[in-house]
Amino acid sequence: MPQNEKSLGQFLKNRRARLDPAAFGFPVGRRRTPGLRREEVALRANISPTWYTWLEQGRGGAPSANVLDRIAAGLMLTEAEREHLHILAFGHVPEVRHRPEKAITPRLQRVLDAIVDCPAIILDATWNVHAWNRAAALILTDYGKLRPEQRNVLRILFSRTGHTSNREDWNSVARYVVARFRADAARAGANVDIAKLVEDLSVASPEFKSLWSENEITGRGEGTKRLFHQELGTIEMDFSTFSVEGRSDLKLMIHTPASEEQAGRLRSYLLKKKS
Repeated sequence: MPQNEKSLGQFLKNRRARLDPAAFGFPVGRRRTPGLRREEVALRANISPTWYTWLEQGRGGAPSANVLDRIAAGLMLTEAEREHLHILAFGHVPEVRHRPEKAITPRLQRVLDAIVDCPAIILDATWNVHAWNRAAALILTDYGKLRPEQRNVLRILFSRTGHTSNREDWNSVARYVVARFRADAARAGANVDIAKLVEDLSVASPEFKSLWSENEITGRGEGTKRLFHQELGTIEMDFSTFSVEGRSDLKLMIHTPASEEQAGRLRSYLLKKKS
């Protein structure tokens, strides 16, 4: 028996044994082993009981990613456990899944709040802003004053406000954002959300429609942009993006001043606003 198939079977069996039949409406009765029966897991995953049995026994071969996700859901696996299941079966983590319904945890918000002198935001694959720190609200956009559906980088960028705040470098910023958005959204499988957003922006902005038609894609997650701030004037910021551990559909974008002189101006302004 191949080692990976054996490990996959052992993992499935272990997680099945942890589940309480009563919690899923299955009769408890007299059971020879703890947890759900194999046929109960198969029922929850909508697959053949025989095939599921073979998988646990290490002789079922590799199921499709879709079937493996149904098994993961049937076993109530955490996201980390689901990723481990895919690694055992295929040798790599699963593809990113677009999950806009999940909220930002308080712990992640505290991480943002701890970044005091640099604007930082949390984005999903379609560039919706889900969380931000105080510096982002003061320097980039006060997202708290926008309705949730308006908290999208593309909607803001291609609006009149976006043209004004990014007027020093609008064309290069817009080109980068559209190209990165196309890559992120496609990788996440957010096809429905892409279609609606692209339709809205194409109607509202000829500039977006033109850029979108060029079909550019970039995987680069860093760069420099110049912003115009009502009180600070023109400021130059480097930006870098980082994956959020355990939330592969999200990324953290941090803007850092591009020079010591810019950093001093930014710190003074943020300190003045705090007092």
